[in-house]
Amino acid sequence: MTTLASGTDRLARDALTVLQPGFTGTTAPDWLLRRLGEGLASVGLFGRNIASPDQLAALTAQLRAERDDVLVAVDEEGGDVTRLEVRTGSSFPGNHALGAVDDVELTRRVAHELGCRLAACGVNLNWAPSADVNSDPRNPVIGVRSFGADTDLAARHTAAYVTGLQSAGVAACTKHFPGHGDTAVDSHHALPRIDVSADVLTERELHPFRAAIAAGTRAVMSAHILIPALDPDRPATLSRRVLTGLLREELGYDGLVVTDGMEMRAIAGTHGIERGSVLAVAAGADAICVGGGLADEATVLRLRDTLVAAVRAGDLPEERLADAAERVRALAGWASTAARVPDESRGSEIGLHAARRALTVTVAPGLGGPESFTPLTEPPYVAALTPVANIAVGDETPWGVAAELVHLLPGTETGGFSTVDGTQGESAGRAALQAAGPRRIVAVVRDEHRHPWMASALDVLLAARPDTIVVEMGVPEATPRGALHLATHGAARVCGRAAAEVIAGAIGIARA
Repeated sequence: MTTLASGTDRLARDALTVLQPGFTGTTAPDWLLRRLGEGLASVGLFGRNIASPDQLAALTAQLRAERDDVLVAVDEEGGDVTRLEVRTGSSFPGNHALGAVDDVELTRRVAHELGCRLAACGVNLNWAPSADVNSDPRNPVIGVRSFGADTDLAARHTAAYVTGLQSAGVAACTKHFPGHGDTAVDSHHALPRIDVSADVLTERELHPFRAAIAAGTRAVMSAHILIPALDPDRPATLSRRVLTGLLREELGYDGLVVTDGMEMRAIAGTHGIERGSVLAVAAGADAICVGGGLADEATVLRLRDTLVAAVRAGDLPEERLADAAERVRALAGWASTAARVPDESRGSEIGLHAARRALTVTVAPGLGGPESFTPLTEPPYVAALTPVANIAVGDETPWGVAAELVHLLPGTETGGFSTVDGTQGESAGRAALQAAGPRRIVAVVRDEHRHPWMASALDVLLAARPDTIVVEMGVPEATPRGALHLATHGAARVCGRAAAEVIAGAIGIARA
């Protein structure tokens, strides 16, 4: 264990310990290394910090040179939310694809392999899996990050994911407690509210979290959501009734409680991150996640000093802050000694195997069934109907099928259409038709059911070109249409590859 800098005030040390800050750049700044010597025990990494596995391994080694038991956390769900492969797309399908297959052993193996890759890079805490039951199809922030809308399915796959990830020596952080699935508001932008009874919450939202706790999840992340049936006044992250009364006392959870990002508007726009951090620790949170947006030394020092001042003013019990800091150190101790899997496990294609199994294929009536589909032999035109990405997913990660089709059908061309450039449904469809010319069209969508403009664009394309192939890379809630409809249940790179293989005949539909 690293010896802390002499003379460091105990309160300030504990206040630093409960913070999980971020930073900019691909090497650790001097200020961060200094704070590790003063008590900081966790660091959160984001896509901006990761350029390659070797660079990430060097970065985590740099951090451990200052504190050998530092917790290095990352938001690596696989699927749509990837940080390891933020510039290429993930080698692993996300939760919704795994739920579509519904093979818990496959989920465990995928999570284990993902954990092996994280561990090999020096990451030992993963802010995953999402245990949310996606009961509201309008949900703008969970969607394919959920295993599905079925409570039992979400529970068994959450447990399998936790088991697989932690078997690689990486702590799971199950999120977003007590469940973010029944929301039509993104907590990055505003405070969502779930108006259901306590009985519904118990039977639906909490079931996957009970399964995660039973599986031994080392951490749980709170949600910035207001649930009046549990606490009519404060969102879950700031609610003692939720974090202590429900999670600790009723569910019997004794691991680390981490907040979702405190810069999210659900907290920053209501209580502010300083007051919010004090309320969160007082409510039962042990680690304050900050750094997705505010990633500088001034933020860390401001939050440290705010927590210390709150203790001295009597607004935050000193023993609660000390308990939170001790829980962070306990997880750091577990992670520093957890079993590691040999590096030769890397390179597995379990992710592609899972993505292929997750495909749902629908052939238009009258064409004689899946076996009658004739794969493309000429390069098509790929029309990507692109929605605005939510903050959790980000817009820096490529998605779709065009890049994979280029390898299989050289000469494939692509164009993107969205509402950002002022293009609306019908005009997007007409623009795609004009751009495609005589080429066969592959239309790629993401959550068609949530985007009326996207559905209108498909109407135009299919009316003019009934042989259009449609690839749905979000939640396949809309009725399948097109000469061939492929639902990938996520937009990971391997999901795009699996779809492209079917389109080009590299694998048969029966195997998909």
